[in-house]
Amino acid sequence: MFSGIVEATARVAALEREKENLHITLACPFASALKVDQSVAHNGVCLTVVRCNSQAYTVTAILETLQKSNLGLLAAGDEVNVERSMKIDSLLDGHLVQGHVDQTAVCREVREANGSWYFTFAYDPAAGNITVEKGSIAVNGVSLTVVNSQHGEFQVAIIPYTYEHTNFHAIKQGSVVNLEFDVVGKYIAKLAKLYLEKG
Repeated sequence: MFSGIVEATARVAALEREKENLHITLACPFASALKVDQSVAHNGVCLTVVRCNSQAYTVTAILETLQKSNLGLLAAGDEVNVERSMKIDSLLDGHLVQGHVDQTAVCREVREANGSWYFTFAYDPAAGNITVEKGSIAVNGVSLTVVNSQHGEFQVAIIPYTYEHTNFHAIKQGSVVNLEFDVVGKYIAKLAKLYLEKG
């Protein structure tokens, strides 16, 4: 479980394909503190550390992960938002994030607003996911509040600190991002669908 408060950005050092899997090696400020089998969120995707040293570590993404997230689009040198799993006695500064990406979205617009930025993202609503005004959403693992919720589209407002300390500064029109919708909202949407289907 994660909070959506990004600890750092890691830089992709190497990518290695093995059958349908992708091994991703990342240089990270807290690499020396990691251990094999530890969970780390990468752009919101929970992956297990399989190798590590004092400067870098490696995780493996399987085909299912690559199909549902933007990790398959990574290239050497790209920045990835990373967060270690929450400690049970930690303050919950963001919201409960499972590290299970639901789908991707495409950035439709980036608009500067006198010191902050508004990012508009479009996603396929056919997957059954929804946003609500002032609800929580994780975009590339960053806990954010939904602004201007529309069918298949929403905005988030990004303050300078978030813009500078996550990979939001690299997101532009056409960029693909990972979305994890609010877990309570997902249960409600599923129950509502089942209720409607049963009539």
